[in-house]
Amino acid sequence: MSVYKVHQFTYNDDNYGFLLIDTQTGQTAAIDAGCDKSYLDALAHTGYQLTHIFITHHHWDHTDGLGALKEATNATIYAPKNTKQAIAAMADILVEDGDRISFGAHDIQVIATPGHTLDMMNFYLAEAGLLFGGDSLFVLGCGRLFEGDGPMMWDSLCKLLALPDETLVYSAHEYAASNAAFAEVIEPDNAALMARIADIKTAREKNLPTVPSTIGQERETNPFCRADKPELQAHFGRGEHNSADIFTEIRRRKDVF
Repeated sequence: MSVYKVHQFTYNDDNYGFLLIDTQTGQTAAIDAGCDKSYLDALAHTGYQLTHIFITHHHWDHTDGLGALKEATNATIYAPKNTKQAIAAMADILVEDGDRISFGAHDIQVIATPGHTLDMMNFYLAEAGLLFGGDSLFVLGCGRLFEGDGPMMWDSLCKLLALPDETLVYSAHEYAASNAAFAEVIEPDNAALMARIADIKTAREKNLPTVPSTIGQERETNPFCRADKPELQAHFGRGEHNSADIFTEIRRRKDVF
């Protein structure tokens, strides 16, 4: 039976990189490839050989080191089917929503969540309860809408919120402190949110990561995930509420916060 572990590390100002390791077979996957040196250092630290590279989307801070990492390891690159041409040209296998990738004794499910970009993919290992979401879902936040729109992103988040509460969410940036300041304004009466903000403040004062979180935590405290909740909708003072519209307004307010 496969036993998985995750090695998490930082690069750039606020990016997180991850190695997903099957300790039984030694198969090792890099989630994105934003900085080849950081990923190669992580591989040297763990002692594993890279076999897979999973690209969540085309943005530079997730792909800049892809060519060099491929050259150094010859790992198989999996990239979104509708990604930018330069990334697709480097990929060995192009994936889309619903695809499954064999990894160890289990499969990794590909979940498309367009909104931040149109090619955004998540890599979900159900048996281990692990989700690598790129820039889809953050601690108390979500990705800015560079290519999609509000209803598209809300539908995408709903896909992720349907996963089990205990699912660990490995998001690609440390944005918790700024997201917490905004969330407190949007839903000041949410006691669970206030407790979580206190925990985030403590963690960041000690320079500790707030990633991973869980689907359950985000469902309970992340305003972007709560656009369908009456208690949050009441904050906007509206009668009949459309969840996608509420989400869109929350995202608009965060963009200018």
